[in-house]
Amino acid sequence: MLFELANPKRFMVVSGTFLPWLGTAAAACLVAGLVLGFTTPPDYQQGDTVRIMFLHVPAALTAMMTYGLMALASAIGLINRHPLADVAAKSAAPLGAVFTALGLITGSLWGKPMWGAWWVWDGRLTSFLLLLLLYLGYIALGNAIEDETQSARACAILAIVGAVNLPIIDFSVDWWTTLHQGESILRAGGPLISPVFLWPLFLVALGYTLLFFSLWIIRIRTTIMSRRVRTLMLSRAA
Repeated sequence: MLFELANPKRFMVVSGTFLPWLGTAAAACLVAGLVLGFTTPPDYQQGDTVRIMFLHVPAALTAMMTYGLMALASAIGLINRHPLADVAAKSAAPLGAVFTALGLITGSLWGKPMWGAWWVWDGRLTSFLLLLLLYLGYIALGNAIEDETQSARACAILAIVGAVNLPIIDFSVDWWTTLHQGESILRAGGPLISPVFLWPLFLVALGYTLLFFSLWIIRIRTTIMSRRVRTLMLSRAA
């Protein structure tokens, strides 16, 4: 199925069918999750500040997922030369940068009342900032090289090498002493978060994920159509 979707024509047909459903599901999850989240009672320690969690945690998770998908698409494009792989990787980068920036901004807003500082140079925050720099570097590199083949190859190598940062982000709270809290959801003993907060968090995280895939598909479809228009114009000019 994956290799069939690597055909641009097949991708346009299939994605056009599922895109409205993805967008609708994303909107429903986000609305439900945010309404539930921002009507929850204040936390006994963090008070109303805990509600920033519903924006921060899903953004951080989506940013990491996006880079993982970008690196995977880059590897497929570099090794197997699938026609959509490079397009998919480059289409994901700006979205990942936005989610990463949102994670950093909401993290700072959450950190100020909890830690007394907007920013600390600990392992989790520093490695997550590096993720944003990797996204921006990937975008800049892709724009700096005019030849599409060379651009795709250089960007693919950067994306694959940069994927080393993902486990560093994930395990940084275990490897180093940090102000950032450790794993509180996916842990052996079960989540430490109360269900009243956990369910809204899950819905918003699902909404962020579906929103990313909706926007990703739109960007890929736009790139395919732009290339078709450019090819048509060049053929007519010739």
